[in-house]
Amino acid sequence: MKLRVLAVLFFASALGVGTLPAQDWAKERLNKSPRHSEWVELKHDNRSVKAFIVYPEAKSKTAAVLVVHEIFGLTDWAREMADEIAAAGCIAIVPDLLTEPGKDTQSYPDQDAAVKAVSALQTPQVMADLDAAADYVAKLPACDGTLAVTGFCWGGGRSFQYANHNPHLKASYVFYGTGPTEKAEAANITCPVYGFYAEEDARIGATVPPTAEIMRSLGKTFEPVTYAGAGHGFMRAGEAPDAKPANRQARDDAWKRWKVLLKGLSP
Repeated sequence: MKLRVLAVLFFASALGVGTLPAQDWAKERLNKSPRHSEWVELKHDNRSVKAFIVYPEAKSKTAAVLVVHEIFGLTDWAREMADEIAAAGCIAIVPDLLTEPGKDTQSYPDQDAAVKAVSALQTPQVMADLDAAADYVAKLPACDGTLAVTGFCWGGGRSFQYANHNPHLKASYVFYGTGPTEKAEAANITCPVYGFYAEEDARIGATVPPTAEIMRSLGKTFEPVTYAGAGHGFMRAGEAPDAKPANRQARDDAWKRWKVLLKGLSP
């Protein structure tokens, strides 16, 4: 476990975590959104977790998407992504997995501290937090009971894990996250898993073929797509004002594919 945490921290450092540009552009877009959003407090066992919810503008009940944030925590971009999912027609809920008494993502002094804290999260607690968010959103009057999960980077790996943990999911959308390395880590998956990967991301890209083989051997549905020229984190990087053309194109293409999949969630 210690070696895994160190590896994650090294990779985050290579991305320039401590000097990531401000996400004012994401906050500005969120502030201009016509959709209703709110914060809720989820309780399970002896724990309380903050979560951000955005509702689509819809006449009837809709499916819900559980969003697992990046290794940076529940940032402005993570909330803005939830708004985009709502714009595509689904309720979106993003639990802040760094919630502790008197703390949340915003209370960390910098991105390095948030990365270290996320890297230290234990899987049982993460799964329990996601369960609490899933139970809450599925029971909302505006939800039709259909639930999917998605995640980005660190959260992409957790969204693959959660598909194995929760047999009631309709789909899992994994953005540049690692998949199972053993059959037991995929044996309970009942929903299709759709992968979104970057060509210029050898660390994650190398894990896709073995994951595909494990899923194939178990008769599970796994449909990965790799976007040419894109780098790790292209859904965020491709939206930034200074986005590289390849990241912007990958984001556009991924959204086009994802919107079709989201429309197919509800009966």
